[in-house]
Amino acid sequence: MPTHHGMKHFTGLHFLCEHSVNRADRFGRMFPHAPPLYVDPRALAAIADKNGPMKSTGPAKKTSGVPVAHIFFGQFIDHDITLDLTSSFARLDSAEATINFRTPTLDLDNIYGDGPDGSPYLYHNIAGGGAGSEYNGVKILTGADAPGASALQQQDLARSAHGRAIIGDPRNDENRIISQMQLGFIRFHNRVAETLHAKGFAGHDLFEQCRRTVTWHYHWVVVNDFLRAMVGAPLIADIFANGRKIYRPDDCPFGEDEGPDPFIPVEFAVAGFRFGHSMIPQRIQIQAGKPALEVFGATLGFGFGPLGDAKAVVEWPQILDLGNASTDRADKLDTKLAADLLDLPFVGAGDVKSLALRNLLRGQAFRLPSGEYVARACDRPANEIAKVTNKAQALAAAASPPATLAGGTPLWLYILTEAAEIGRETSPGTFDKGEGLGPVGGRIVAETIIGLLELDDRAWLGSNRAWSPALAADKLGANGVFTLLDLLTF
Repeated sequence: MPTHHGMKHFTGLHFLCEHSVNRADRFGRMFPHAPPLYVDPRALAAIADKNGPMKSTGPAKKTSGVPVAHIFFGQFIDHDITLDLTSSFARLDSAEATINFRTPTLDLDNIYGDGPDGSPYLYHNIAGGGAGSEYNGVKILTGADAPGASALQQQDLARSAHGRAIIGDPRNDENRIISQMQLGFIRFHNRVAETLHAKGFAGHDLFEQCRRTVTWHYHWVVVNDFLRAMVGAPLIADIFANGRKIYRPDDCPFGEDEGPDPFIPVEFAVAGFRFGHSMIPQRIQIQAGKPALEVFGATLGFGFGPLGDAKAVVEWPQILDLGNASTDRADKLDTKLAADLLDLPFVGAGDVKSLALRNLLRGQAFRLPSGEYVARACDRPANEIAKVTNKAQALAAAASPPATLAGGTPLWLYILTEAAEIGRETSPGTFDKGEGLGPVGGRIVAETIIGLLELDDRAWLGSNRAWSPALAADKLGANGVFTLLDLLTF
């Protein structure tokens, strides 16, 4: 293709129609024709060792504008759209053959399960038409609904007699912060139900209107709060103005009467959306004026268990309100991980305990392309790619024994290194190192999430672009719900 008169070769054109092989119940690929990168697993193990060059040491380096709760919100979003129960980094995995046990839509099935009919155990059911029965099949149960609930139970999820959380996705109990976030979303749903009931909605109509209201506010927060913090406003503006460039399932619909089939690309699930692992601090201050707590420790617990201490109840302004000088912020996005994540306390002996190594091995099992290949496909300049490559190679050389990445940088590691060396584009032409995702990682993440919303005819972006929290007929309160903090404290 000629490059004169404003024309430029589009590096992705040859593979776009390959997306037609992807299905919504399977993972897929953004770059199906990309050559897979192979790195000696001994080199990966040295780079990701618990005492290796990826271990965070010394005082934590904090971002200036990313509240720490956003990192756990990313985990919450991931649990809404992906669940892989069959792949293994001990063998080769086919993206197209790997079942996604979650829907590739931001539909909050981790909150709603299969709804009041399919998952009735999640919902209120007061027999005999007593007080509160008007919310039967509408409100979602919390620990406060247990008979004779203690003060701690009232601040916790609904649980079985054995302490297991009764929720739409059990993974949302794997650490205390996401457990409390799950509770916050359930409380938001219940409060919206009360608000809409006061406006005349009832029964099945009340549930359906409540679910749509909650879900669309969630979508708004994902794009306008979370993504803006993680990838920067200029990249989002570019996608909305010029379209998606690398996540394009809508270019190849299945037939005349069928629309595109959205899917979760492994470049997103296995690499791009695992950036938050670098931003999780070793300790988090979840209550104002109180000491910071170990993410996995005696007070916050080790996951999958009841709330055991009032000190573990999250005060959302403390980890979300950037107007508060004491708000705990996320760690810098770079190639460093908290020590606990390189030696996971809940992983059994003999298994891979380094989260970094698990990510690197999984990327290799799914035969992901190198970060350099993806960067070139995103039309990044050669000098920028070289800068990231050289830094990643220096990191590998610092391992013991020294490792090499001469053939290319694993995509996940490239995305972390790019964030540290190039940074998030905060305003046009201005990049802030360590504050968020760089140009390649940011495009993978933003295009996938925005694409899932645009391709879902039940979503805000896929069905009603005139909607906003300020203009909605179901506007919640005087100020509306525009941020994650607004939602969790509504």
